[in-house]
Amino acid sequence: MSHTVHPYAHRLGIIRDWKSRWFGVKGKYQSYLKGDILIREYLETRLRGMYVADINVERNEKILRIIIKTSRPGMIIGKSGEGATKIKAEIINLLRKNKALTTQELKIDIEEVKSPESNSAIVAYMIAEALEKRLPFRRVMKQTIDKVMMNRDVKGIRVYLGGRLGGAEMARVEELKKGRVPLQTLRADIDFATEKAHMTYGDIGIKVWIYKGDIFAEKNKQPQK
Repeated sequence: MSHTVHPYAHRLGIIRDWKSRWFGVKGKYQSYLKGDILIREYLETRLRGMYVADINVERNEKILRIIIKTSRPGMIIGKSGEGATKIKAEIINLLRKNKALTTQELKIDIEEVKSPESNSAIVAYMIAEALEKRLPFRRVMKQTIDKVMMNRDVKGIRVYLGGRLGGAEMARVEELKKGRVPLQTLRADIDFATEKAHMTYGDIGIKVWIYKGDIFAEKNKQPQK
């Protein structure tokens, strides 16, 4: 029997890199892991609504670098960098409170995502935002899929919604797909994200898979020429 696996974890070490990258960890694994989890959980709630695509953490003996990828960097940075400075101070307080603060210098890098409509995390948040505005879920799904498929680099998309859709008494699942989404192909560049739409009658779960082509396709084409 086949098992449902996380598309990101399934490709780790093949076409994907780890989201936390550490150097010189000896004897600090526990505090580093605790710190990374705290940072990630805090930033996910703190930056909700700011179209954050990904949060990466890099550590070496001297520097702890947090890389925030977003389609709207101005919202996070704020006027003359005030926003980024405030977030930095809040993270230091959080780590100090939970006894996970190390002697490393904290740096925050904010990177811009060039095509937000081909990023699954941003697309999932856009769907959640539309559902929270009480728009009809079928229309939201269709419009989102059409908008995403207009991007050149996108070959396929699949959207899943689960919960009390349309305010119904009984929870159910709706799914829409366009193009190809080959989940078993390890070289397939599949961007996957989950999100929750917080409704008055409960949360609606959202899953988005975006297929952007095979990563080794160009290498395979070259010998034929």
